[in-house]
Amino acid sequence: MFFYTNYHFGGALNISSKELQINEQIRDNEVRLIGSDGAQLGVVSSKDALDMAAKQNLDLVKIAPLAVPPVCKIIDYGKYRFEQAKREKEAKKNQHIMDLKEIRLSLNIDTHDFNTKLKHAKKFINEGNKVKVSIRFRGREMGHPELGLEVMNKFSDACCEFANIEKSAKLDGRNMLMFLAPKPSK
Repeated sequence: MFFYTNYHFGGALNISSKELQINEQIRDNEVRLIGSDGAQLGVVSSKDALDMAAKQNLDLVKIAPLAVPPVCKIIDYGKYRFEQAKREKEAKKNQHIMDLKEIRLSLNIDTHDFNTKLKHAKKFINEGNKVKVSIRFRGREMGHPELGLEVMNKFSDACCEFANIEKSAKLDGRNMLMFLAPKPSK
């Protein structure tokens, strides 16, 4: 069995690589140089660019490897990596991962059980999670899907003040499913 490698096809570059080429790793003859203050210093040889970075006790970092000529910037690489990690950590902290919680109803659910399930759904929605509401039809219950639809409609009407119906009740084999999502915050 023969495996293709990047070597056979010219070694494709990974655009989203996190590791940047720095200092002696840069093998290009000429680079477009950006100074530490953000000023364009023009197209210079990579040796001259490396010398300029060394004079300022900073690193030469290739920030746009696919440009012609490649763009390099004189920066403190350690500080750059620290700030980048800090930004990623902050972005990760601000995101909320939405879970899918399931609530199972039955065709002949009593009022108290219905209210308890409704209270659980409200709690899940307020936490920012999606809720999957399901009814499983057993035996002769399969002959009366309209009863399941009534229970689902009653549940969705009770939930309409704090949740949006993402997918309305639909029969899927022996199960009837409905999906609820939190209302968008204003």
